[in-house]
Amino acid sequence: MSRTLKIYIFFLVVLLGIVIYIDAVRPKPVDWRPSYIIKDKVPFGLYVFDQEAENVLGGTKIKKINNTFYEFLDRQYDYDNQNGYKIKGTLMNICDEYVIDDESTNEMFYFVSHGNTAFLSVQHLPKIFTDSLKIELESAFNIDNKTDCWLANSQLGNQKYDLSKGAGTYFFSSFDTLTTTVLGYQGTDANKKVNFIKIPYKKGNFIIHLQPVAFTNYHLLKDNHADYASKVLSYVPKGDLFWFTKAQTGISESGSPFRYILSQPALRYAWYTFLIGIVVFMIFNAKRRQRVIPIIKPLPNTTVDFTKTIGNLYYQEGNHQNLIDKKIIYFLERVRNEYLIDTAVLDENFIKKLHLKTGKDLKDIEHLVYLINYQRKSYHQSIESDLIEINNAIEKIIS
Repeated sequence: MSRTLKIYIFFLVVLLGIVIYIDAVRPKPVDWRPSYIIKDKVPFGLYVFDQEAENVLGGTKIKKINNTFYEFLDRQYDYDNQNGYKIKGTLMNICDEYVIDDESTNEMFYFVSHGNTAFLSVQHLPKIFTDSLKIELESAFNIDNKTDCWLANSQLGNQKYDLSKGAGTYFFSSFDTLTTTVLGYQGTDANKKVNFIKIPYKKGNFIIHLQPVAFTNYHLLKDNHADYASKVLSYVPKGDLFWFTKAQTGISESGSPFRYILSQPALRYAWYTFLIGIVVFMIFNAKRRQRVIPIIKPLPNTTVDFTKTIGNLYYQEGNHQNLIDKKIIYFLERVRNEYLIDTAVLDENFIKKLHLKTGKDLKDIEHLVYLINYQRKSYHQSIESDLIEINNAIEKIIS
């Protein structure tokens, strides 16, 4: 790794560290989204209410329902005697949107019809409520962007509480005035709207409040708004309270098709064992299963060594004339094959052709031709110096 690259990496790491530090120390923006999750400490969470609910309700025993109302109430129904439910009390749900499923809603109506109560603090209600309870809801936009809430019972005080931050816009536009009890209002004195009512349903009652924001962290901790929440809950009858929190725990249910397998310890461990076994099998079988093929070195080219050996034999025998003859034969054979020149007569014509095709010095070619012709016509025994001289002359031409 080059020094320049190391410097770049160092500055990149330092820059990344600075960004992480700045992000860690800077104030986090306030999350104003309406979560209504009981463990959320954001402004519109229900953490404070979850901690203080029993105190606000005067020591009422609260049981949180983490499954559906239907699942909970169906187990409490007395099927043997058919005299209703084994429990009595109030069902409670506080959320910005109505999150109870249809089956649970029907079961809730059935539970209320047996002389129980349902306290709902939501911004809007589904059609089953408007049809069964003969009520209508409307939404009105407030130009002043201010929503005061107060209670209808003067004995609880006529104080108004500003719940504008996060308040809903729905109100009860129509209801049966003969059977419905108005418990509270919202808006202004000149334009007040009903937002809190009590409606009888067979042997029980529905208590419906349309400003659940009153129970959020922000308003329970702001000024004296906790008084308003306490006064609203004062209408909840004494007795057991069953608080529906299934969709407000902040724990999302997995949508995986393996949900059931992972929920059962035995199946979960079997599944993990299977996955680990597959991984181990893949790791070990990823290796080459064919036996190792040895590296075979190619056969060495011994032509040069053979030539040297033969040359040494001739040299050791001292037969210089034989070597000279072979060198001449080899040279002329090469001239015929590479330059296509006739070597039958080594005369001036041969010298000129070889000079033109090889580009070698003319005097060197003349000297070599002279030596070849001399050796062919000479009758004396050649010596070592003659062999060296003709070899050097040949090398000048064919090198």
